Amino acid sequence: MLSADELERYSRHIVMREVGGPGQNALRNARVLMIGAGGLGAPALMYLAAAGVGTLGVIDDDVVTLSNLQRQIIHATPDIGSPKVESAADKIRALNPHVAFRAHHMRLDASNAMALLADYDIVAEGSDNFATRYLVADACFLAKKPLVTAALGVFDGSLTTIRAHEKNADGVFNPTYRCLFPEPPPEGTVPSCQQAGILGALAGVLGSMTALEVIREIVGFGEGLVGRLLMVDARAMRFETLNYRRDPSNPLNGDHPTITDLSGYC
Repeated sequence: MLSADELERYSRHIVMREVGGPGQNALRNARVLMIGAGGLGAPALMYLAAAGVGTLGVIDDDVVTLSNLQRQIIHATPDIGSPKVESAADKIRALNPHVAFRAHHMRLDASNAMALLADYDIVAEGSDNFATRYLVADACFLAKKPLVTAALGVFDGSLTTIRAHEKNADGVFNPTYRCLFPEPPPEGTVPSCQQAGILGALAGVLGSMTALEVIREIVGFGEGLVGRLLMVDARAMRFETLNYRRDPSNPLNGDHPTITDLSGYC
């Protein structure tokens, strides 16, 4: 049962027909792992905590720097030099004491990914490199965990949901991340945020939309982004959706799967 404090705190959710008491209880019982406490993870964590997600975990091995503060709104000037997971923990506890926050100050890799994912119901990914993005997507498939994954460019961003361990209404497996992007781009062909720059507010938009999609996945309203890639063009303020399907040759749930563990990342 929700406490009196929780009933007031989440009253704007509870009066919504699509959420209500059952939806709020689903949020309260949910366990969400955020990969990264940076530009995407910062707003996503804030909104997931405000929404009442019962258990929030974040994994990040970085510390707060001054250049982070242009977009990573969960951190503040006094946090410079502190681990990002500790800074995030302080803000989440101040925002919503009903949230159990788990700080994982480490780098996600093949040796710890499966154990970390086992403790959560759904994963949100907002890392800044392709190696982590593919590792998370493969690990979520192997662990049978839904994944909401977002990415940022200089003036663009994208968002999709992966439930490749499940089948659709036609009895066909949902597409994997590798169905959408079979291989990462060659090293050095995509400039980093440090090299090319990024609009801080754009990170806020995609991070907030990540939280929205996680909440939708937990509560179950509307149409999600499984098999759909949402693309944002901040120059033209244009939103477009690309449909994609399972590739029978993909190495995870294809006709002849070749990835059965994370040994390829070791």
